Amino acid sequence: DTKISNYCKFDSQLLTSFTSSLFIAGLVASFFASTVTRKFGRRSSILFGGASFLSGAAIGGASVNVYMLLLGRIMLGIGVGFTNQSVPLYLSEMAPAKYRGAFNIGFQVCVAIGVISANLINYFTNQISGGWGWRVSLSLAGVPAAVITVGGIFLTETPNSLIENGDSHENAKRLLQKIRGVADVEDEFNDLVAASATSRAVRHPFRNILRRKYRPQLVMAVLIPFFQQVTGINVIGFYAPILFRTTGASVGASILFCVIIGVVGTTMTVVSMAVVDRVGRRILFLIGGLQMLMAQFVVGSIMALKVKDHGSLDKSYSVLLLVFICFYLCGFGLSWGPLGWLVTSEIFPMEIRSAGQSINVATNFVVIFVVVQLFLAMLCHMKAGVFFFFGGWVAAMTAFVYWWLPETKDVPIEKMDRVWRGHWYWKRFVD
Repeated sequence: DTKISNYCKFDSQLLTSFTSSLFIAGLVASFFASTVTRKFGRRSSILFGGASFLSGAAIGGASVNVYMLLLGRIMLGIGVGFTNQSVPLYLSEMAPAKYRGAFNIGFQVCVAIGVISANLINYFTNQISGGWGWRVSLSLAGVPAAVITVGGIFLTETPNSLIENGDSHENAKRLLQKIRGVADVEDEFNDLVAASATSRAVRHPFRNILRRKYRPQLVMAVLIPFFQQVTGINVIGFYAPILFRTTGASVGASILFCVIIGVVGTTMTVVSMAVVDRVGRRILFLIGGLQMLMAQFVVGSIMALKVKDHGSLDKSYSVLLLVFICFYLCGFGLSWGPLGWLVTSEIFPMEIRSAGQSINVATNFVVIFVVVQLFLAMLCHMKAGVFFFFGGWVAAMTAFVYWWLPETKDVPIEKMDRVWRGHWYWKRFVD
């Protein structure tokens, strides 16, 4: 309908419901995942998530009505809830302290590769005549689902989880020696045993995390995922084709643009993985935040000046828009994308680790749901101002990192309390 504003043509409740249903399911699943991860191990939670992914892919691809589509999406959300809760913990517990950042960011690299793969698949399935290419797109989610499910069968449990669940200390120690590649693991093993004893004494981890001495971890478990999602990344991630369509680009060109920005974001996530254990977490947060802030304001300015309610954007400005969205993705891929998951997976002591990660994942899903649910309406009513809205949040979160996030580089995961004791503000809570 040519009478509808460019900014409002995709303001559809059905579209937002399909997108956001995954995150409501993930939110609910993350709390169940906390219990499974703590009592039955990280591996069990990974396997359950993989099985849920498989179910979602099968139902989505075979859908005959919108209700089946939503059910498939919900099953995928349950899988995301379980794997986002368990995989970062698994990686942080298995990795040596000096390589923990790189191992954990590998999780985000794989997510980014998945985004590129999905956009490439969508680009080609969009060209299938007959209108059934979407079934191929949804069904192919079963490929990575099969990898994580079958691969999870061959995973060993983490030493932390073995000790926490009462397995033989000798088995846990042999496993620790195997994954560290050295015989002398006494110091780390003793730290794990001590942390496990403290953990077993805690019967209600969600109640325990509210205690004053865990205030820094609780604040980070809420604010880091909150800030990660109000960067506007999901505006780019989920609605980039719609943004490009708003400027007048064709469907094929819009999807191709998404492939390009996906490659850029993935490349910078790999860069982050390579340097995070050398330069630290804080400096990457600050550099990435400034990049994202600049990009948001430039994109907002281009949209405000050149994208009107009707008509299309000149090709030169479309290219400029793509360049600055890529610049934004560079900042996110370097910082808040991977580090939002890394930092929150390494800061919790064992007795509240599973609960803390669940709060992190749940907050993530709540904020994603709200942003995804409201963005198309915001785009319709605020128009280009929506980019300045997210830019303001980026400025706030960059200041938060500067003042309140301590550096966690090279600190053993079971001795992380030292970073709070040495911080100018948080020491008043933990001492």
